[in-house]
Amino acid sequence: MKKKIVFMGTPDFAVPVLQQIIQDGYEVIAVVTQPDRPKGRKKVLTPPPVKVEAEKHNIPVYQPEKIKEAAEYEKITSLEPDLIVTAAFGQILPKPLLDAPKFGCINVHASLLPKLRGGAPIHYSIIQGHEKTGVTIMYMVEKLDAGDMLTQVEVKIDERDHVGTLHDKLSVAGSKLLSETLPQLFDEKLQAEVQNHEEATFASNIKREQEKIDWTKDGEQIYNHIRGLHPWPVAYTTMEGQVMKVWWGEKTQITYEAVPGTIIGIEDDGFIVKTGNSTGIKITDLQLAGKKRMTGTQYLNGAGASLSEGTKLGD
Repeated sequence: MKKKIVFMGTPDFAVPVLQQIIQDGYEVIAVVTQPDRPKGRKKVLTPPPVKVEAEKHNIPVYQPEKIKEAAEYEKITSLEPDLIVTAAFGQILPKPLLDAPKFGCINVHASLLPKLRGGAPIHYSIIQGHEKTGVTIMYMVEKLDAGDMLTQVEVKIDERDHVGTLHDKLSVAGSKLLSETLPQLFDEKLQAEVQNHEEATFASNIKREQEKIDWTKDGEQIYNHIRGLHPWPVAYTTMEGQVMKVWWGEKTQITYEAVPGTIIGIEDDGFIVKTGNSTGIKITDLQLAGKKRMTGTQYLNGAGASLSEGTKLGD
């Protein structure tokens, strides 16, 4: 008899996980995701990627604003699922819901727990300069990402990885790991491991003020900051009082002495900014306030044609 699964997830990261469950032949009796939200300048009401995928397979979709409310979670418990699987769902589940399925509630989390609990583990793994991260499948509890762990897989972070590329790697790794984990879970062959809570670190959602580049940091840290926010939400600085998004930058060795944030070189494909050490950052992909995103070359051939060395970025 097929095991009945309720899947809970919202963004693109969760889609391959849902697809894998369907491909593996389990009966997905419902999908729970966040409500449709306005998107873009025209505020078009847009469904979450997981809802779009569920509707392709004619799976019933629930979109509670708050899953903690009894009227909402009782809709799920009444379905009598064998298991609930979550992946980037965005809400903590209430205890009656956690206790309902025979095989519990498990989560596919994009870090090597207990490191980087929270909503932005991919961003922080790059911003903090980690050389590896991974995916953990663990039981859900009422506390954020603190449940006992079932399985883990490591994923290397390459020098040029950014949030977009690493997101895709982890999403695929997570779906594969879940595919390997579920048969063992249903056969009761897995021994869950308690997390070492003293070693826990946290990756809270990125705030606007965290996106700003601090040019006094060393070049390696600034490079990690830029790629750790690419392609969303995107790092920024200021130039002559105007906000400028920095979509991408390259590390470059410099010998000039200057105040951090000063433009110390202009090349065909970008301009080099002094940092807190001898590693400069050449900005090659940017967006001025109210303008379209452009390459460094496009900028220097247009609005930035008069840019000169000595111009200061940041406060």
